[in-house]
Amino acid sequence: MTATTPARRPDAAPRAADWVSCPGCGWLLYRKRLERNLSVCPECDHHLRLGARARIELLADAGSFTERACPPGPADPLAFSDLRDYPDRLAEAAVRSGETEAVVTGTARIGGTAVVLAAMDFGFLGGSMGVEVGRRVSAAADLAVEQRLPLVTVCASGGARMQEGVLSLFQMARAGQAYARLREAGLLSVCVLTDPTYGGVSASFATLATVLVAERGAHVGFAGPRVVQETIRAELPGDFQTAEFLLAHGLVDRVEGRAELRPLLGRLLRLHARPEPDAPAPAAAPAPVLREADPWDVVQRARVAERPTTLDHLAGFDDFVELHGDRTHADDAAVVGGVASLGGRTVVVIGHEKGHTVRERVTRNFGMPHPEGYRKAMRLMAHAEAAGLPVVTLVDTPGAHPGPEAEERGQSHAIAETIMRSSRLRVPVVAVLTGEGGSGGALALCTSDSLLVSENAYLSVISPEGCAAILWRTASAAPAAARAMRLGAGHLLASGIATAVVPEPPGGAHADPAEATRLVREALAAELDQLCRLDVGTLLARRAARLSRIGGEDARPLRVVAPGGDGRAAR
Repeated sequence: MTATTPARRPDAAPRAADWVSCPGCGWLLYRKRLERNLSVCPECDHHLRLGARARIELLADAGSFTERACPPGPADPLAFSDLRDYPDRLAEAAVRSGETEAVVTGTARIGGTAVVLAAMDFGFLGGSMGVEVGRRVSAAADLAVEQRLPLVTVCASGGARMQEGVLSLFQMARAGQAYARLREAGLLSVCVLTDPTYGGVSASFATLATVLVAERGAHVGFAGPRVVQETIRAELPGDFQTAEFLLAHGLVDRVEGRAELRPLLGRLLRLHARPEPDAPAPAAAPAPVLREADPWDVVQRARVAERPTTLDHLAGFDDFVELHGDRTHADDAAVVGGVASLGGRTVVVIGHEKGHTVRERVTRNFGMPHPEGYRKAMRLMAHAEAAGLPVVTLVDTPGAHPGPEAEERGQSHAIAETIMRSSRLRVPVVAVLTGEGGSGGALALCTSDSLLVSENAYLSVISPEGCAAILWRTASAAPAAARAMRLGAGHLLASGIATAVVPEPPGGAHADPAEATRLVREALAAELDQLCRLDVGTLLARRAARLSRIGGEDARPLRVVAPGGDGRAAR
Protein backbone atom coordinates (compact mmCIF):
# COMPACT_ATOMS: atom_id res chain seq x y z
CA MET A 1 0.00 0.00 0.00
CA THR A 2 1.37 3.41 -0.96
CA ALA A 3 0.74 6.79 0.65
CA THR A 4 -1.66 7.73 -2.16
CA THR A 5 -3.78 4.59 -1.79
CA PRO A 6 -6.71 5.09 0.57
CA ALA A 7 -7.02 2.54 3.35
CA ARG A 8 -9.80 -0.02 2.92
CA ARG A 9 -12.26 -0.93 5.61
CA PRO A 10 -12.08 -4.60 6.71
CA ASP A 11 -15.65 -5.11 5.54
CA ALA A 12 -15.15 -3.45 2.17
CA ALA A 13 -16.04 -5.50 -0.90
CA PRO A 14 -13.13 -7.01 -2.88
CA ARG A 15 -11.82 -4.90 -5.74
CA ALA A 16 -10.86 -6.06 -9.22
CA ALA A 17 -7.19 -5.83 -8.19
CA ASP A 18 -7.85 -8.47 -5.52
CA TRP A 19 -8.58 -11.09 -8.19
CA VAL A 20 -6.25 -12.89 -10.55
CA SER A 21 -7.17 -14.84 -13.68
CA CYS A 22 -5.34 -18.18 -13.84
CA PRO A 23 -3.35 -18.41 -17.11
CA GLY A 24 -3.99 -22.16 -17.13
CA CYS A 25 -7.74 -22.47 -16.73
CA GLY A 26 -8.97 -18.87 -16.75
CA TRP A 27 -10.57 -19.24 -13.32
CA LEU A 28 -10.79 -16.08 -11.23
CA LEU A 29 -8.78 -16.55 -8.05
CA TYR A 30 -8.78 -14.41 -4.92
CA ARG A 31 -5.26 -13.01 -4.70
CA LYS A 32 -4.73 -13.66 -0.98
CA ARG A 33 -5.91 -17.25 -1.30
CA LEU A 34 -3.61 -17.70 -4.29
CA GLU A 35 -0.64 -16.34 -2.34
CA ARG A 36 -1.39 -18.68 0.58
CA ASN A 37 -1.27 -21.51 -1.98
CA LEU A 38 2.22 -20.41 -3.16
CA SER A 39 0.74 -18.93 -6.37
CA VAL A 40 -0.47 -22.34 -7.52
CA CYS A 41 -3.98 -22.45 -8.93
CA PRO A 42 -6.16 -24.65 -6.66
CA GLU A 43 -8.43 -25.43 -9.59
CA CYS A 44 -5.98 -26.67 -12.26
CA ASP A 45 -2.60 -26.80 -10.42
CA HIS A 46 -1.09 -24.25 -12.80
CA HIS A 47 2.08 -22.82 -11.25
CA LEU A 48 2.02 -19.07 -11.80
CA ARG A 49 5.36 -17.33 -12.31
CA LEU A 50 7.23 -15.93 -9.33
CA GLY A 51 9.86 -13.20 -9.19
CA ALA A 52 13.36 -13.72 -7.84
CA ARG A 53 12.55 -12.40 -4.34
CA ALA A 54 9.49 -14.63 -4.06
CA ARG A 55 11.62 -17.60 -5.09
CA ILE A 56 14.19 -16.79 -2.44
CA GLU A 57 11.49 -16.43 0.20
CA LEU A 58 10.01 -19.77 -0.90
CA LEU A 59 13.27 -21.73 -0.70
CA ALA A 60 15.53 -20.09 1.90
CA ASP A 61 15.18 -20.36 5.66
CA ALA A 62 13.45 -17.28 7.05
CA GLY A 63 15.82 -14.34 7.41
CA SER A 64 18.86 -16.27 6.19
CA PHE A 65 19.39 -14.67 2.77
CA THR A 66 22.19 -12.13 2.44
CA GLU A 67 22.33 -10.52 -0.97
CA ARG A 68 25.71 -10.25 -2.65
CA ALA A 69 26.37 -6.74 -3.88
CA CYS A 70 27.38 -6.58 -7.53
CA PRO A 71 29.06 -3.39 -8.78
CA PRO A 72 27.43 -2.33 -12.06
CA GLY A 73 29.08 -3.29 -15.31
CA PRO A 74 28.77 -1.58 -18.72
CA ALA A 75 25.10 -0.67 -19.19
CA ASP A 76 25.01 -0.63 -23.01
CA PRO A 77 28.04 -2.39 -24.53
CA LEU A 78 26.81 -2.09 -28.14
CA ALA A 79 25.02 1.28 -27.91
CA PHE A 80 22.05 -0.75 -29.15
CA SER A 81 18.81 0.82 -30.31
CA ASP A 82 15.74 -0.67 -31.93
CA LEU A 83 12.35 1.00 -31.47
CA ARG A 84 13.79 2.29 -28.18
CA ASP A 85 17.26 2.81 -26.79
CA TYR A 86 18.53 -0.13 -24.77
CA PRO A 87 19.23 1.97 -21.61
CA ASP A 88 15.56 3.00 -21.62
CA ARG A 89 14.51 -0.63 -21.75
CA LEU A 90 16.83 -1.45 -18.84
CA ALA A 91 15.41 1.42 -16.79
CA GLU A 92 11.84 0.30 -17.46
CA ALA A 93 12.70 -3.32 -16.58
CA ALA A 94 14.19 -2.16 -13.28
CA VAL A 95 11.01 -0.26 -12.42
CA ARG A 96 8.71 -3.14 -13.39
CA SER A 97 10.66 -5.87 -11.59
CA GLY A 98 12.20 -3.91 -8.75
CA GLU A 99 15.57 -5.48 -9.59
CA THR A 100 18.79 -4.11 -11.06
CA GLU A 101 19.26 -7.19 -13.27
CA ALA A 102 17.64 -10.49 -14.21
CA VAL A 103 19.35 -12.47 -11.43
CA VAL A 104 19.70 -11.98 -7.67
CA THR A 105 22.55 -13.76 -5.88
CA GLY A 106 23.71 -14.20 -2.31
CA THR A 107 24.16 -16.69 0.50
CA ALA A 108 21.39 -18.37 2.47
CA ARG A 109 20.45 -21.46 4.42
CA ILE A 110 18.06 -24.11 3.13
CA GLY A 111 16.90 -26.60 5.71
CA GLY A 112 19.72 -25.41 7.94
CA THR A 113 22.46 -25.96 5.33
CA ALA A 114 24.48 -22.97 4.11
CA VAL A 115 24.33 -22.44 0.34
CA VAL A 116 25.04 -19.92 -2.38
CA LEU A 117 21.69 -19.05 -3.95
CA ALA A 118 20.99 -17.42 -7.32
CA ALA A 119 17.44 -16.73 -8.50
CA MET A 120 16.46 -15.38 -11.91
CA ASP A 121 13.62 -12.92 -12.47
CA PHE A 122 11.64 -13.32 -15.68
CA GLY A 123 10.13 -9.89 -15.06
CA PHE A 124 13.46 -8.25 -15.95
CA LEU A 125 13.60 -8.37 -19.77
CA GLY A 126 12.27 -11.93 -19.79
CA GLY A 127 15.12 -13.17 -17.61
CA SER A 128 17.42 -12.80 -20.60
CA MET A 129 21.14 -13.40 -20.11
CA GLY A 130 23.42 -10.53 -20.88
CA VAL A 131 26.94 -9.75 -19.72
CA GLU A 132 25.81 -8.77 -16.24
CA VAL A 133 23.77 -11.97 -15.73
CA GLY A 134 26.73 -14.05 -16.90
CA ARG A 135 29.00 -12.13 -14.54
CA ARG A 136 26.70 -12.62 -11.55
CA VAL A 137 26.05 -16.31 -12.15
CA SER A 138 29.77 -16.99 -12.62
CA ALA A 139 30.52 -15.00 -9.47
CA ALA A 140 28.00 -17.11 -7.56
CA ALA A 141 29.73 -20.28 -8.71
CA ASP A 142 33.13 -18.83 -7.79
CA LEU A 143 31.83 -17.90 -4.34
CA ALA A 144 30.58 -21.46 -3.86
CA VAL A 145 34.04 -22.79 -4.71
CA GLU A 146 35.75 -20.24 -2.47
CA GLN A 147 33.54 -21.01 0.54
CA ARG A 148 33.09 -24.75 -0.21
CA LEU A 149 29.31 -24.38 -0.34
CA PRO A 150 26.65 -25.97 -2.55
CA LEU A 151 25.15 -23.79 -5.28
CA VAL A 152 21.39 -23.62 -5.80
CA THR A 153 20.13 -21.81 -8.89
CA VAL A 154 16.55 -21.03 -9.86
CA CYS A 155 16.21 -20.47 -13.59
CA ALA A 156 13.56 -18.56 -15.53
CA SER A 157 14.66 -17.10 -18.85
CA GLY A 158 13.74 -16.55 -22.45
CA GLY A 159 17.37 -16.98 -23.51
CA ALA A 160 20.31 -14.76 -24.47
CA ARG A 161 19.87 -10.98 -24.58
CA MET A 162 19.70 -9.76 -28.18
CA GLN A 163 20.60 -6.17 -27.27
CA GLU A 164 24.08 -7.31 -26.22
CA GLY A 165 24.76 -9.39 -29.31
CA VAL A 166 27.66 -11.84 -29.36
CA LEU A 167 28.79 -10.60 -25.94
CA SER A 168 25.62 -12.16 -24.56
CA LEU A 169 26.28 -15.37 -26.48
CA PHE A 170 29.67 -15.84 -24.85
CA GLN A 171 28.16 -15.68 -21.37
CA MET A 172 27.16 -19.30 -22.03
CA ALA A 173 30.85 -20.22 -22.17
CA ARG A 174 31.64 -18.03 -19.17
CA ALA A 175 29.00 -19.71 -17.02
CA GLY A 176 29.93 -23.16 -18.34
CA GLN A 177 33.53 -22.68 -17.25
CA ALA A 178 32.40 -21.54 -13.80
CA TYR A 179 30.26 -24.65 -13.40
CA ALA A 180 33.15 -26.82 -14.56
CA ARG A 181 35.27 -25.43 -11.72
CA LEU A 182 32.42 -26.14 -9.32
CA ARG A 183 32.24 -29.74 -10.49
CA GLU A 184 36.02 -30.15 -10.31
CA ALA A 185 35.86 -28.96 -6.70
CA GLY A 186 33.42 -31.80 -5.92
CA LEU A 187 30.65 -29.42 -4.82
CA LEU A 188 26.95 -30.05 -5.21
CA SER A 189 24.99 -27.84 -7.58
CA VAL A 190 21.21 -27.98 -7.96
CA CYS A 191 19.22 -26.14 -10.58
CA VAL A 192 15.47 -25.60 -10.21
CA LEU A 193 14.02 -25.20 -13.69
CA THR A 194 10.91 -23.02 -13.70
CA ASP A 195 8.59 -21.70 -16.35
CA PRO A 196 9.98 -20.73 -18.79
CA THR A 197 13.64 -21.65 -19.27
CA TYR A 198 14.81 -21.41 -22.88
CA GLY A 199 17.70 -20.61 -25.21
CA GLY A 200 21.13 -19.62 -24.00
CA VAL A 201 20.31 -20.21 -20.34
CA SER A 202 18.90 -23.69 -20.95
CA ALA A 203 22.00 -24.55 -23.02
CA SER A 204 24.41 -23.40 -20.33
CA PHE A 205 24.22 -23.26 -16.54
CA ALA A 206 20.54 -24.26 -16.32
CA THR A 207 21.38 -27.81 -17.38
CA LEU A 208 24.93 -28.11 -16.03
CA ALA A 209 24.03 -28.61 -12.37
CA THR A 210 24.65 -31.94 -10.66
CA VAL A 211 20.94 -32.35 -9.97
CA LEU A 212 18.17 -30.90 -12.14
CA VAL A 213 14.73 -30.42 -10.59
CA ALA A 214 11.92 -29.11 -12.77
CA GLU A 215 8.92 -27.42 -11.25
CA ARG A 216 5.69 -29.12 -12.25
CA GLY A 217 4.31 -27.77 -15.53
CA ALA A 218 7.41 -25.72 -16.38
CA HIS A 219 8.39 -25.36 -20.03
CA VAL A 220 12.08 -25.89 -20.73
CA GLY A 221 13.91 -26.20 -24.04
CA PHE A 222 16.48 -24.81 -26.42
CA ALA A 223 14.18 -23.24 -29.01
CA GLY A 224 10.63 -22.19 -28.16
CA PRO A 225 7.75 -24.12 -29.73
CA ARG A 226 6.82 -21.28 -32.12
CA VAL A 227 10.41 -21.10 -33.37
CA VAL A 228 10.47 -24.88 -33.80
CA GLN A 229 7.21 -24.92 -35.77
CA GLU A 230 8.23 -22.04 -38.00
CA THR A 231 11.66 -23.55 -38.65
CA ILE A 232 10.88 -27.20 -39.38
CA ARG A 233 7.07 -27.09 -39.93
CA ALA A 234 6.57 -30.09 -37.65
CA GLU A 235 3.59 -31.08 -35.54
CA LEU A 236 4.72 -31.05 -31.91
CA PRO A 237 3.52 -33.36 -29.13
CA GLY A 238 0.99 -31.85 -26.74
CA ASP A 239 3.40 -32.08 -23.80
CA PHE A 240 6.38 -30.83 -25.79
CA GLN A 241 9.10 -29.28 -23.58
CA THR A 242 7.09 -29.61 -20.38
CA ALA A 243 8.76 -30.74 -17.16
CA GLU A 244 6.99 -34.07 -17.49
CA PHE A 245 8.26 -34.44 -21.08
CA LEU A 246 11.81 -33.83 -19.85
CA LEU A 247 11.48 -36.44 -17.11
CA ALA A 248 10.16 -39.06 -19.52
CA HIS A 249 13.11 -38.39 -21.83
CA GLY A 250 15.73 -38.66 -19.09
CA LEU A 251 16.67 -34.97 -19.12
CA VAL A 252 15.89 -34.03 -15.51
CA ASP A 253 16.23 -35.87 -12.22
CA ARG A 254 12.88 -34.99 -10.73
CA VAL A 255 9.64 -33.06 -11.27
CA GLU A 256 8.22 -31.51 -8.12
CA GLY A 257 5.31 -29.29 -7.15
CA ARG A 258 6.18 -25.90 -5.70
CA ALA A 259 5.43 -26.94 -2.11
CA GLU A 260 7.82 -29.91 -2.38
CA LEU A 261 10.84 -27.98 -3.66
CA ARG A 262 12.22 -26.74 -0.34
CA PRO A 263 11.90 -30.11 1.51
CA LEU A 264 13.60 -31.88 -1.41
CA LEU A 265 16.45 -29.37 -1.51
CA GLY A 266 16.91 -29.77 2.23
CA ARG A 267 17.25 -33.55 1.89
CA LEU A 268 19.71 -33.29 -1.00
CA LEU A 269 21.84 -30.76 0.86
CA ARG A 270 21.93 -32.87 4.04
CA LEU A 271 22.89 -35.97 2.07
CA HIS A 272 25.80 -34.09 0.49
CA ALA A 273 27.05 -32.54 3.73
CA ARG A 274 30.70 -33.16 4.59
CA PRO A 275 31.04 -36.53 6.35
CA GLU A 276 32.26 -36.92 9.90
CA PRO A 277 35.63 -38.69 10.40
CA ASP A 278 35.40 -42.47 10.46
CA ALA A 279 35.11 -44.10 13.86
CA PRO A 280 37.43 -47.02 14.72
CA ALA A 281 36.62 -50.17 12.74
CA PRO A 282 34.41 -52.69 14.56
CA ALA A 283 35.91 -55.99 15.61
CA ALA A 284 35.45 -58.89 13.21
CA ALA A 285 32.83 -61.49 14.06
CA PRO A 286 33.42 -65.21 13.54
CA ALA A 287 32.37 -66.35 10.08
CA PRO A 288 29.35 -68.68 9.97
CA VAL A 289 29.30 -71.85 7.96
CA LEU A 290 27.99 -71.41 4.42
CA ARG A 291 25.06 -73.72 3.75
CA GLU A 292 25.66 -75.73 0.59
CA ALA A 293 22.70 -75.71 -1.82
CA ASP A 294 21.83 -77.40 -5.09
CA PRO A 295 22.58 -74.90 -7.91
CA TRP A 296 19.17 -75.37 -9.50
CA ASP A 297 17.47 -74.68 -6.15
CA VAL A 298 19.53 -71.49 -5.91
CA VAL A 299 18.37 -70.42 -9.38
CA GLN A 300 14.73 -71.04 -8.43
CA ARG A 301 15.00 -69.07 -5.19
CA ALA A 302 16.83 -66.20 -6.88
CA ARG A 303 13.89 -65.81 -9.28
CA VAL A 304 11.05 -65.79 -6.75
CA ALA A 305 8.86 -62.75 -7.43
CA GLU A 306 8.48 -61.98 -3.72
CA ARG A 307 12.22 -61.69 -3.23
CA PRO A 308 13.15 -58.16 -2.05
CA THR A 309 14.11 -55.81 -4.87
CA THR A 310 16.41 -52.79 -4.89
CA LEU A 311 13.60 -50.45 -3.84
CA ASP A 312 12.66 -52.83 -1.01
CA HIS A 313 16.25 -52.80 0.24
CA LEU A 314 16.42 -49.02 -0.09
CA ALA A 315 13.33 -48.70 2.10
CA GLY A 316 15.57 -50.04 4.88
CA PHE A 317 18.11 -47.22 4.37
CA ASP A 318 17.91 -44.05 6.47
CA ASP A 319 16.99 -41.86 3.47
CA PHE A 320 16.92 -42.14 -0.30
CA VAL A 321 16.40 -39.45 -2.95
CA GLU A 322 15.90 -41.04 -6.35
CA LEU A 323 17.47 -39.30 -9.35
CA HIS A 324 16.23 -40.02 -12.85
CA GLY A 325 17.43 -40.08 -16.43
CA ASP A 326 20.56 -40.48 -18.52
CA ARG A 327 20.41 -36.80 -19.62
CA THR A 328 20.40 -38.03 -23.20
CA HIS A 329 17.41 -40.16 -24.16
CA ALA A 330 15.19 -41.58 -21.43
CA ASP A 331 14.77 -42.72 -17.86
CA ASP A 332 15.11 -46.50 -17.75
CA ALA A 333 12.78 -47.89 -15.08
CA ALA A 334 14.83 -51.13 -14.94
CA VAL A 335 17.64 -49.22 -13.19
CA VAL A 336 16.98 -47.06 -10.15
CA GLY A 337 19.55 -44.82 -8.54
CA GLY A 338 20.11 -41.82 -6.37
CA VAL A 339 21.66 -40.57 -3.17
CA ALA A 340 21.04 -42.42 0.09
CA SER A 341 22.06 -42.45 3.72
CA LEU A 342 23.19 -45.68 5.36
CA GLY A 343 24.24 -45.68 8.99
CA GLY A 344 25.12 -42.00 8.87
CA ARG A 345 27.16 -42.37 5.66
CA THR A 346 25.97 -40.88 2.36
CA VAL A 347 26.31 -43.16 -0.65
CA VAL A 348 25.25 -43.19 -4.28
CA VAL A 349 23.09 -46.26 -4.89
CA ILE A 350 22.42 -47.87 -8.28
CA GLY A 351 20.42 -51.05 -8.72
CA HIS A 352 18.32 -53.18 -11.00
CA GLU A 353 14.61 -53.07 -10.23
CA LYS A 354 12.19 -55.83 -11.27
CA GLY A 355 9.08 -55.01 -9.26
CA HIS A 356 6.76 -57.68 -7.83
CA THR A 357 3.38 -57.58 -9.58
CA VAL A 358 2.90 -58.32 -13.27
CA ARG A 359 2.20 -54.65 -13.97
CA GLU A 360 5.31 -53.55 -12.09
CA ARG A 361 7.45 -56.12 -13.86
CA VAL A 362 6.23 -55.02 -17.28
CA THR A 363 6.85 -51.35 -16.37
CA ARG A 364 10.34 -52.25 -15.13
CA ASN A 365 11.02 -54.44 -18.18
CA PHE A 366 11.60 -57.37 -15.78
CA GLY A 367 14.78 -55.69 -14.56
CA MET A 368 16.44 -55.84 -18.00
CA PRO A 369 18.12 -52.47 -18.68
CA HIS A 370 18.30 -50.60 -21.97
CA PRO A 371 21.44 -48.61 -22.82
CA GLU A 372 19.98 -45.55 -21.11
CA GLY A 373 19.86 -47.52 -17.85
CA TYR A 374 23.59 -48.10 -17.97
CA ARG A 375 24.21 -44.49 -19.01
CA LYS A 376 22.16 -43.36 -16.03
CA ALA A 377 24.39 -45.57 -13.89
CA MET A 378 27.52 -43.94 -15.37
CA ARG A 379 26.12 -40.48 -14.72
CA LEU A 380 25.50 -41.37 -11.08
CA MET A 381 28.97 -42.89 -10.77
CA ALA A 382 30.47 -39.65 -12.07
CA HIS A 383 28.44 -37.73 -9.51
CA ALA A 384 29.68 -40.04 -6.73
CA GLU A 385 33.29 -39.56 -7.80
CA ALA A 386 32.97 -35.77 -7.99
CA ALA A 387 31.31 -35.59 -4.57
CA GLY A 388 33.65 -38.16 -2.98
CA LEU A 389 30.79 -40.53 -2.15
CA PRO A 390 31.10 -44.33 -2.17
CA VAL A 391 29.00 -46.28 -4.66
CA VAL A 392 26.70 -49.16 -3.74
CA THR A 393 25.17 -51.32 -6.47
CA LEU A 394 22.37 -53.85 -6.00
CA VAL A 395 22.36 -56.44 -8.76
CA ASP A 396 19.35 -58.54 -9.76
CA THR A 397 18.72 -58.93 -13.49
CA PRO A 398 18.19 -61.75 -16.01
CA GLY A 399 20.46 -59.70 -18.28
CA ALA A 400 20.49 -56.60 -20.45
CA HIS A 401 17.54 -56.05 -22.79
CA PRO A 402 18.33 -57.77 -26.12
CA GLY A 403 15.86 -55.99 -28.42
CA PRO A 404 16.63 -54.16 -31.67
CA GLU A 405 15.98 -50.72 -30.14
CA ALA A 406 18.63 -51.44 -27.49
CA GLU A 407 21.09 -52.39 -30.22
CA GLU A 408 20.28 -49.19 -32.14
CA ARG A 409 21.14 -47.14 -29.06
CA GLY A 410 24.41 -48.95 -28.40
CA GLN A 411 23.78 -51.63 -25.76
CA SER A 412 27.26 -53.13 -26.01
CA HIS A 413 28.90 -49.71 -25.88
CA ALA A 414 26.90 -48.74 -22.79
CA ILE A 415 27.76 -51.95 -20.91
CA ALA A 416 31.45 -51.78 -21.84
CA GLU A 417 31.73 -48.13 -20.83
CA THR A 418 29.98 -48.80 -17.51
CA ILE A 419 32.41 -51.63 -16.70
CA MET A 420 35.39 -49.49 -17.66
CA ARG A 421 34.11 -46.49 -15.70
CA SER A 422 33.43 -48.45 -12.51
CA SER A 423 36.77 -50.25 -12.71
CA ARG A 424 38.61 -46.95 -12.24
CA LEU A 425 36.28 -44.97 -9.99
CA ARG A 426 38.27 -43.07 -7.39
CA VAL A 427 35.77 -43.88 -4.64
CA PRO A 428 34.90 -47.22 -2.98
CA VAL A 429 32.49 -49.44 -4.92
CA VAL A 430 30.55 -52.20 -3.16
CA ALA A 431 28.27 -54.47 -5.18
CA VAL A 432 25.64 -56.76 -3.70
CA LEU A 433 24.33 -59.61 -5.83
CA THR A 434 20.82 -59.97 -4.39
CA GLY A 435 19.20 -62.33 -6.92
CA GLU A 436 19.83 -63.17 -10.56
CA GLY A 437 23.08 -62.09 -12.17
CA GLY A 438 22.69 -62.56 -15.89
CA SER A 439 25.78 -62.11 -18.06
CA GLY A 440 27.23 -58.70 -18.97
CA GLY A 441 23.99 -56.99 -18.01
CA ALA A 442 24.77 -57.88 -14.40
CA LEU A 443 28.55 -57.56 -14.61
CA ALA A 444 28.20 -53.87 -15.54
CA LEU A 445 27.16 -53.21 -11.93
CA CYS A 446 29.41 -55.89 -10.38
CA THR A 447 32.80 -54.37 -11.20
CA SER A 448 33.72 -53.32 -7.70
CA ASP A 449 36.12 -53.40 -4.76
CA SER A 450 33.89 -55.88 -2.94
CA LEU A 451 31.22 -58.21 -4.29
CA LEU A 452 28.81 -59.39 -1.60
CA VAL A 453 26.60 -62.26 -2.69
CA SER A 454 23.31 -63.15 -1.05
CA GLU A 455 23.14 -66.81 -0.08
CA ASN A 456 20.56 -67.67 -2.75
CA ALA A 457 21.93 -65.50 -5.58
CA TYR A 458 23.95 -66.47 -8.61
CA LEU A 459 26.08 -64.92 -11.36
CA SER A 460 26.26 -66.64 -14.73
CA VAL A 461 27.65 -66.13 -18.20
CA ILE A 462 24.28 -67.29 -19.61
CA SER A 463 20.96 -68.46 -18.19
CA PRO A 464 20.76 -72.19 -17.39
CA GLU A 465 17.98 -72.50 -19.97
CA GLY A 466 20.12 -70.81 -22.64
CA CYS A 467 23.11 -72.99 -21.85
CA ALA A 468 20.95 -76.14 -21.95
CA ALA A 469 19.36 -75.17 -25.26
CA ILE A 470 22.78 -74.66 -26.87
CA LEU A 471 24.77 -77.55 -25.40
CA TRP A 472 22.10 -80.10 -24.44
CA ARG A 473 19.85 -79.11 -27.35
CA THR A 474 16.88 -78.83 -24.94
CA ALA A 475 15.92 -76.21 -22.38
CA SER A 476 14.60 -78.99 -20.13
CA ALA A 477 18.21 -79.74 -19.20
CA ALA A 478 18.44 -76.37 -17.36
CA PRO A 479 18.95 -78.05 -13.93
CA ALA A 480 21.89 -80.03 -15.32
CA ALA A 481 23.32 -76.88 -16.87
CA ALA A 482 23.02 -74.99 -13.57
CA ARG A 483 24.94 -77.75 -11.79
CA ALA A 484 27.56 -77.98 -14.53
CA MET A 485 28.19 -74.20 -14.32
CA ARG A 486 28.27 -74.49 -10.50
CA LEU A 487 25.87 -71.60 -10.04
CA GLY A 488 25.57 -70.19 -6.54
CA ALA A 489 27.36 -68.29 -3.81
CA GLY A 490 29.67 -71.16 -2.87
CA HIS A 491 31.45 -71.27 -6.22
CA LEU A 492 31.67 -67.46 -6.42
CA LEU A 493 33.31 -67.36 -3.00
CA ALA A 494 35.67 -70.26 -3.68
CA SER A 495 36.82 -68.76 -6.99
CA GLY A 496 37.56 -65.36 -5.45
CA ILE A 497 34.86 -63.58 -7.46
CA ALA A 498 32.75 -62.95 -4.38
CA THR A 499 34.46 -61.34 -1.42
CA ALA A 500 31.71 -62.30 1.03
CA VAL A 501 28.41 -64.14 1.27
CA VAL A 502 25.45 -62.53 3.03
CA PRO A 503 23.26 -65.11 4.80
CA GLU A 504 19.52 -65.13 4.13
CA PRO A 505 16.67 -65.95 6.50
CA PRO A 506 15.64 -69.63 6.62
CA GLY A 507 13.70 -70.45 3.46
CA GLY A 508 15.28 -67.58 1.48
CA ALA A 509 15.05 -63.80 1.34
CA HIS A 510 11.42 -63.93 0.19
CA ALA A 511 10.42 -65.76 3.38
CA ASP A 512 11.35 -62.73 5.52
CA PRO A 513 12.11 -59.68 3.33
CA ALA A 514 12.59 -57.33 6.28
CA GLU A 515 15.22 -59.61 7.84
CA ALA A 516 16.90 -60.09 4.46
CA THR A 517 17.14 -56.31 4.05
CA ARG A 518 18.58 -55.96 7.55
CA LEU A 519 21.29 -58.50 6.76
CA VAL A 520 22.18 -56.74 3.51
CA ARG A 521 22.23 -53.37 5.25
CA GLU A 522 24.57 -54.63 7.99
CA ALA A 523 26.91 -56.26 5.50
CA LEU A 524 27.06 -53.08 3.43
CA ALA A 525 27.69 -50.83 6.41
CA ALA A 526 30.53 -53.05 7.61
CA GLU A 527 32.12 -53.23 4.15
CA LEU A 528 31.93 -49.47 3.69
CA ASP A 529 33.51 -48.91 7.11
CA GLN A 530 36.56 -50.80 5.88
CA LEU A 531 36.85 -49.49 2.32
CA CYS A 532 36.28 -45.82 3.14
CA ARG A 533 39.49 -45.84 5.21
CA LEU A 534 41.63 -46.52 2.14
CA ASP A 535 43.31 -43.77 0.14
CA VAL A 536 42.59 -43.54 -3.59
CA GLY A 537 45.88 -45.12 -4.70
CA THR A 538 45.45 -48.14 -2.44
CA LEU A 539 41.81 -48.50 -3.48
CA LEU A 540 42.60 -48.57 -7.20
CA ALA A 541 45.58 -50.91 -6.76
CA ARG A 542 43.53 -53.38 -4.70
CA ARG A 543 40.67 -53.29 -7.18
CA ALA A 544 42.97 -53.93 -10.13
CA ALA A 545 44.71 -56.78 -8.29
CA ARG A 546 41.40 -58.39 -7.35
CA LEU A 547 40.10 -58.32 -10.91
CA SER A 548 43.42 -59.55 -12.31
CA ARG A 549 43.61 -62.65 -10.12
CA ILE A 550 40.08 -63.92 -10.91
CA GLY A 551 40.51 -67.24 -12.65
CA GLY A 552 44.15 -67.54 -11.59
CA GLU A 553 45.77 -70.02 -9.27
CA ASP A 554 45.86 -67.56 -6.38
CA ALA A 555 42.07 -67.09 -6.34
CA ARG A 556 40.84 -68.18 -2.94
CA PRO A 557 37.77 -67.71 -0.76
CA LEU A 558 37.64 -64.65 1.44
CA ARG A 559 34.84 -64.77 3.99
CA VAL A 560 31.17 -65.08 4.85
CA VAL A 561 29.49 -62.11 6.51
CA ALA A 562 27.96 -62.99 9.84
CA PRO A 563 24.79 -61.27 11.06
CA GLY A 564 25.65 -58.54 13.54
CA GLY A 565 29.32 -58.14 12.55
CA ASP A 566 31.46 -57.22 9.62
CA GLY A 567 32.64 -60.81 9.18
CA ARG A 568 36.12 -59.77 8.09
CA ALA A 569 38.31 -62.81 8.55
CA ALA A 570 42.01 -63.13 7.82
CA ARG A 571 42.77 -64.46 4.37
